[in-house]
Amino acid sequence: MVDRSNNRIIRFAAPLASGQAAHGLLGQAGYLNASDGTGRDGLSNPESVAVDESGNVLVYDQSNSRLLAYDRPFGRLSPSRTVNLSTRMAVLTGENVLIGGFVIEGTAPKRVVIRARGPSLSGFGILNALANPVLQLFSGPTQIASNDDWRGAANAADVQASGFAPSNDRESAILATLQPGAYTAIVSGAGGVTGVGIVEVFEVDTPATPLINIATRGAVLTGSDVMIAGFVIQGPSAQTVVVRARGPSLAQAGVAQPLANPLLQLFAGATSIASNDDWTVSGNAAAIQASGFAPPNPREAAILVTLQPGAYTAIVSGVGGTTGVGIVEVFIP
Repeated sequence: MVDRSNNRIIRFAAPLASGQAAHGLLGQAGYLNASDGTGRDGLSNPESVAVDESGNVLVYDQSNSRLLAYDRPFGRLSPSRTVNLSTRMAVLTGENVLIGGFVIEGTAPKRVVIRARGPSLSGFGILNALANPVLQLFSGPTQIASNDDWRGAANAADVQASGFAPSNDRESAILATLQPGAYTAIVSGAGGVTGVGIVEVFEVDTPATPLINIATRGAVLTGSDVMIAGFVIQGPSAQTVVVRARGPSLAQAGVAQPLANPLLQLFAGATSIASNDDWTVSGNAAAIQASGFAPPNPREAAILVTLQPGAYTAIVSGVGGTTGVGIVEVFIP
């Protein structure tokens, strides 16, 4: 956009929203009119702006009677998306192991690290941390990878080089390049041991192929053993998400002890920014319904919110201290 009064060009991140801050500026002091830095631009009364097929920005500087070419000054502007997903909860046995699901969107493969942690949680005050997590990765019913103790993996050096290696040798990690589609990561305890564990999914490559639609299922208990899910929004602009907590509808899938009435809380750091118990009484229930991600049971919880880039935590507990198997999910409408 041409801002003639301030002699500058402004770029905004799409989609545009009221009050949105500029993503990039050209024309103020310190900007150059060539990639080799040969001169200051000194825009005076810019008249029009265009972008050529290579992404270069062309500006007609009316008062100086010249056409300036900016060599892709803003780079490529990628949309905001969710990255680096994690869920912490009690890892039990049978159908109460930790089950995490994620979807890779797009047409290109994506390189990810999936981790299962337990022992390192003791350093954060978790008294009953899972002593030895085992991690399995599935595509549909087919197991495509597994790991117990990440240093024993054939590609342990690559896991280390990725920057996402677990801090404890008894924790598990899988580094894999995955085709677009839905995947399930299952965390259990070696030899049937139980305790609090974390499943995490990290992007190793970048953005053209995003991670979307994340879900984790497991036992929702009380105190420090409630379900705690974390996700990160990365990018230049805000992202609308639907976060939901389900329990009652799991009975239809054969889950014997579903969480009867889940309560969902959403935090940015230590600050609670939203909560819900029973999505149909939410102030924006109609928008949740229209998003296509409304829970199937009215006693389940959902939050539809637009979030700025940053880290967020969703906590699922049972109303009145009830316990059972629940699911926490994050969707991009």
